[in-house]
This record gives sequence, structure tokens and C-alpha cells, in this order.
Amino acid sequence: MSAPDHTDRFAGLRKLPEAPAAKLLAAGNAVLQTPLDLPASATVPEMLAALEAKAALLDMLLLLCHALPPREATWFACLAARETVPEGTSMPAPLRAAEAWVFKPGTETRAAARAALDAAGNEDETALCAMAASMADGTLGPGELEDYAAPPGAVGGAAFGMALTALYHDDDKVEQRGPELLARALDIARGGNGALPAQAEGTP
Repeated sequence: MSAPDHTDRFAGLRKLPEAPAAKLLAAGNAVLQTPLDLPASATVPEMLAALEAKAALLDMLLLLCHALPPREATWFACLAARETVPEGTSMPAPLRAAEAWVFKPGTETRAAARAALDAAGNEDETALCAMAASMADGTLGPGELEDYAAPPGAVGGAAFGMALTALYHDDDKVEQRGPELLARALDIARGGNGALPAQAEGTP
């Protein structure tokens, strides 16, 4: 009897590129903290399975943030950012602008995201969402900023930074929020909207 395929849990991630996981990480200047004994050709699902076997949640999130296409990674960042916004308060401008770009990608919404990023205060952590949206095409933004390349892995790094912010935002929710963030990222990678069971989120 053949051994079970441990990548089954990570099957159907149709939004992710077929490039080797190591290549995607290298392109984003992202480095895993967990040592793995995998061939250079290992796919993202194979690497996710190996990381899960070592309970390396943070590295799994890092990999997914850099493997997701820019729009999907930005949406994941937006969902993570929502976890940090206190109930009853208005949505921060960077988060609002980033979500507007996700729902309607274009020069106008991207310019608005860049403007929100530039205007964000140092304490507005949702600026990471606007950063992801404004740099989604590989430049620093629209207009004159298109002449300047964004830093390698800018979108994935911003999404991962937002995920970490959400994860540790409430000390008493870390153990619950980690698996939730992973579930959202995997759902988005499968083509979903990142909603958890029994939730109804807007679909970009």
C-alpha cells in the first residue's frame, strides 16, 4: 500500500504559480526560518506540507504571501487588517483604498492607494495594505512613480507584515488567529474570497 499523499490538504491551489516554491521565495528575498530537506523543484503545496509537518505556521504564511498573485495577496492583507480594526470604528483610509483597488484594479484606485500610503501616520498599520495595492504592478505606484521599480517581494512582504500584525494584535487570540489566517490564505489560493466557514465576506 502506498503512503498517503500529505499534499492533499494543499491541493487545488489554482491561484498559485507552478514555479518551484524556492524560486518564488528567492524572487521576493524571503527566507524561511525552518530548515527543510526538499529538492529545489519542490512545489508550493509540497513545501506547505513539509512546513506543516514541522508546525511552522509563520513560514507557511510567509510562503503563501509571496506565492499569491499581487491582487490576491493584497486581499489577504486586507482581511488580516480587518482583524486589527476595533469594532465600531471607521475603516482606516489605507485599508479602504486597498480594498477599493482589489475590487476594481486600475490606475485610479491604485493612485488612491498610493496617496493613502503617503498620508498614513506611522501608527496606522493598515498602510501595509495600501503599500501592497500601490506596488502591485512591480513599481512604486502609478504616474511618475512607474519609472521606479518596487523592492523585490514588496507585495508579499507587505501582506506577510500585515498577517503578523493581525496575528499578534490580541495576545489572547494568537492561538485562534494563526489557523484562521492560514485558512483564509489557502481559501484565496483556491480561488475563494478568504471567508471562514459561517462568514460572509465581500468577494473581490
